[in-house]
Amino acid sequence: MQPASTAPVARPRPRWWTELPLLALVYGAYSAGRLVVRGDVSTAVDHGLSILDLEKTLHINFEHPLNRLFTAHPSIGIPADFVYASLHYLVTPAVLVWLFRRREALYRRARTWLMTSTLLGLIGFTLLPTCPPRLLDATHGFVDTMAQYSSYGWWGTGASAPRGMSAMTNQYAAMPSLHVGWALWCGILLWRHGRHPLVRAAGIAYPLLTTFVVMGTANHYFLDAVAGVAVMGVGALLTGPVMRLGDRVRTRLGARFPRLAPAAESLVVSTGCETSAGERIPGQRTTSADSTDAAASADADASAGRTPRAEPAAPAGARAAGDDAPATAR
Repeated sequence: MQPASTAPVARPRPRWWTELPLLALVYGAYSAGRLVVRGDVSTAVDHGLSILDLEKTLHINFEHPLNRLFTAHPSIGIPADFVYASLHYLVTPAVLVWLFRRREALYRRARTWLMTSTLLGLIGFTLLPTCPPRLLDATHGFVDTMAQYSSYGWWGTGASAPRGMSAMTNQYAAMPSLHVGWALWCGILLWRHGRHPLVRAAGIAYPLLTTFVVMGTANHYFLDAVAGVAVMGVGALLTGPVMRLGDRVRTRLGARFPRLAPAAESLVVSTGCETSAGERIPGQRTTSADSTDAAASADADASAGRTPRAEPAAPAGARAAGDDAPATAR
């Protein structure tokens, strides 16, 4: 019989009552950080113009033709404004809930990737406040489509902020575009782990649609979208180290607060069959100690006048093997 081996303790399943406050805390910190780090307006405008000049030099200022298309055709511009103002806040939580309920093994890594990338985006807003195209002087050729079509939605002149709440947002947090970054996160997860072809197709379409929308509505430059993709890439690389750091913190907290410690390891025999003390698994060979215990039990039964208990018969194949085995083996 092989010695019992100790199986690694399975990671406890995430609980919604701990995950929800954690996600709310990170998003609250992100929103507060955007609000506090407003930056100097003139500096933000200079950064925006520098990005636009670089794009013109490289002939990648795709936001200009898209913005003209959205402005000239309300049938395109109005739905695009609704996409910009709503899907960012609906699809991302929906994918998180889907992972939590259907892809438990992937949820923690995906959640850590999203939060890490979001905090990296906040660093970008802090170091590089950027004026979006829609807030540049009209001579640069951009029209704020959300202001143009504001009568069709709940937003005003402050991008996707509800009317009268523009002062509560940082409108110069354009670099990187987390609209694009979060959409890419959703798209990768839907493509890799979705089972239905339509779900996988949505994983491709959603990031592309979001990229066109953020440029066509003049909320972001093309390079803002590129930076959003880069932030998600760096966040993916940092996910492993961040998870290991979280595990070390959890271990230290468990040592200090025993109630937070993971459950004790269980004794596992063979491939996961747990046994209690003195219990044999089927087919287990009897040791010499077991034979001595059986003989003592038979003597006790004879002295008490009871019929000795018969040992269960071994299978015929086992007896044949025992008879054919060498004497040293028997």
